[in-house]
Amino acid sequence: MVFLNFSDLSEGAQNRLLKNSKKDVERKFGDDIRNYAKEHCANFEVMIKEEALRNLYSYAYKFNIEKSSK
Repeated sequence: MVFLNFSDLSEGAQNRLLKNSKKDVERKFGDDIRNYAKEHCANFEVMIKEEALRNLYSYAYKFNIEKSSK
């Protein structure tokens, strides 16, 4: 489960999510993707990034919406 503050959907937060997803994909499928990239002369980094983007859809998100005190 990924917890997000609804008021912080900034580019930095999105980059953090993508970075975490990329690590997750590399941990789970890195060897398979590396072998595929080597066999098919593909760019490993591009493939990992594409899979990380797809992986984001598999996460369960929980948004925290805080009432502003202003």
